[in-house]
Amino acid sequence: MASIYIHIPFCRSICSYCDFAKVLYNKELIIPYLEKLESEIDDFYDKEEVDTLYIGGGTPSSLSEYELERLKSIIEKFNISEDCEFTFECNIEDIDQRLLVDLKDMGVNRLSIGIESFDKDKLAFMGREVTFDEAEEKICMARSLGFDNINIDLMYGIPYERVKDLKKDLNLFLKLEPDHISTYSLIIEDHTLCRVREDENIKEEEEAKMYAYIENKLEKSGYEHYEISNYAKKGRRSRHNVKYWNNEEYYGFGLGAAGYIKGFRYENTKSFDEYLLGRYKANEHLVSKVEMMENELMLALRKTEGICLQEFFDKYEVNLQDVFPVKPLIKNRELIYKDGYIFINPKYIYVMNEILLKLI
Repeated sequence: MASIYIHIPFCRSICSYCDFAKVLYNKELIIPYLEKLESEIDDFYDKEEVDTLYIGGGTPSSLSEYELERLKSIIEKFNISEDCEFTFECNIEDIDQRLLVDLKDMGVNRLSIGIESFDKDKLAFMGREVTFDEAEEKICMARSLGFDNINIDLMYGIPYERVKDLKKDLNLFLKLEPDHISTYSLIIEDHTLCRVREDENIKEEEEAKMYAYIENKLEKSGYEHYEISNYAKKGRRSRHNVKYWNNEEYYGFGLGAAGYIKGFRYENTKSFDEYLLGRYKANEHLVSKVEMMENELMLALRKTEGICLQEFFDKYEVNLQDVFPVKPLIKNRELIYKDGYIFINPKYIYVMNEILLKLI
């Protein structure tokens, strides 16, 4: 079974914090881009059956009806399984009945909607616009057309944000009754407006309080905290993203996409000009066994259930505790061993990077 990520880089506007490969929507560029996307897929896709497909960006929902039809013709090249999880990212302002019907026709069965916040000050900081009433109307419309698996994104840790501001956001998010919620604290990256403006992150102590509040509130509201930043109702984990955290292989197609296929990890170019010339890959390397094991551990520890020692042994024919110094961290309770799994103590999951540095 194969998993596929497709990157659509076009956006109607550029958010202040975004460092993904993106360009402003330009009608003259979209069809040439999609033609090169098709060529890349023709060159590298090996006809496997596909059980998760994710179209992200950028803003895929910015495409016109004609452009979506062209994208659909590309998707039809894939050997898609009957129970494939097919996710499509949308901005709330793009959603209308026409778009939803087109996505249904394409085979999409999971929507991921980038709301981020309903707080006017936070939205102004991010360069976004959305209201609760609009979001409620659009999500109700999607439900009425049969979309029963909807994720919404929440961003927190914006400069000057306080826990009480976050509480208002989270209460409104819960009123929308999403099936899945992804939460992200602001990271100020290079090549973003945030960096140019010299914005500063909030204090780590305040951010940690926000993280703890989100976890407590969502778990009490019936969401399972299954990965450091992700919460799902029963049966609604993101199957596609779980593939990443399980260190499984996947295709990445499109500008700036990353992939892991046949033991090779690669990143595509972020240069639009290079991509249109058919020079897709920026770098590629064969992953060593040591790197595979390191990735296995780092990615698995993002999951609240952690890493299965037997599965690690079956995969690499070596005991995890013979490769990584887990025993001292179990002794001091930073890691916990239970029922054949090792996972990060929930008290320390917010500082997991410090724990990973001790392991690798």
